[in-house]
Amino acid sequence: MLKYLIQKEFLQIRRNAFLPRLIILFPIMMMCVMPWVMNQEVKNIRVDVVDNDRSTLSRQLVHSIEASNYFIFNGQKPTYEAALKDIENMDADVVMVIPQHFSRDIVRKRNPQVLIAANAVNGTKGSIGATYLSQIITIKVSPSAETMQSKVSALFLYNKHLNYKVFMIPALFAIVMMLMCGFLPTLNIVGEKEAGTIEQINVTPVPKWAFILAKLIPYWIIALFVIVVCLVLSWLIYDITCQGPLWLVFVLSMLLALFWSSFGLVISNYSDTMQQAIFVMWFFVVCMLLLSGLFTPTRSMPHLAYLTTYINPMHYFVEAIRTVFVRGGDFRNVAHQLMALLVIGSIMGAWAVRSYKKRL
Repeated sequence: MLKYLIQKEFLQIRRNAFLPRLIILFPIMMMCVMPWVMNQEVKNIRVDVVDNDRSTLSRQLVHSIEASNYFIFNGQKPTYEAALKDIENMDADVVMVIPQHFSRDIVRKRNPQVLIAANAVNGTKGSIGATYLSQIITIKVSPSAETMQSKVSALFLYNKHLNYKVFMIPALFAIVMMLMCGFLPTLNIVGEKEAGTIEQINVTPVPKWAFILAKLIPYWIIALFVIVVCLVLSWLIYDITCQGPLWLVFVLSMLLALFWSSFGLVISNYSDTMQQAIFVMWFFVVCMLLLSGLFTPTRSMPHLAYLTTYINPMHYFVEAIRTVFVRGGDFRNVAHQLMALLVIGSIMGAWAVRSYKKRL
């Protein structure tokens, strides 16, 4: 019985004009486009300089800014007010004002005050831009600081080139799984409700568990195919490969697929229209993504927001997939996350079976 129900699901997917294209094109687009645009490294900070000293040292400081890969030098402005207008017009991000007698005060071992005014509408860009400038000024002002930096050796573990794609690509698996195993089964069942075809199943002696499995198994198989595509593309395009056991990537992906497919069925069981299901699903998806640590560290969140990570399966998956994919972790390193995903997925699966109302 289950075999024929699964065959029916695959026939429905194949006859749909949109789904086969989505299953193939979505992971390709995600892996080819998103690692480039989902980059939170702060660069291209536009800087205005007001040089009131016009000494050799101040010109060297300006040239250091021009030579930096993180800044776009907008040029020198005659006054602070003129530079501030650029910030007000969104033509500059940071203004640096070099005071008069800057070079003379340094020679006399005084501490000249350099003003850095940052546009903090984008707090991240403003604060990091001001920090970059402060480091350049410190090195130029204090030769001992440059000597100290030469004595400090930084060792970047697991991602020695600080490539943001290494950090982001494993997390993209979570977004792909969310769509393939969350949205698609939800819209599939609600679509059958609206068309009335699901009533034909309800009047048959098909058990609830068989109906649920028949809806989930095709999308689990699709999820496996999508993960393989993502792994191949990350290797071919970015030369980024999994450093840990590959089977752990598939186990983690299938446990996340169990949660999302069951969660999607729960929503579809309580939804009568496709529009209602989309809005409810989107609400939970946005919350889980933003609170998962996919984009920003969870420890940076307020304490109450951080507590939600204990029941957020996306958090466990993102943390575990990065441990395996980037750090080369083994089963012992992700056992906690595996157990959490299994428990949450099992609870959601039981809820999906129980909430499905089979009307005879």
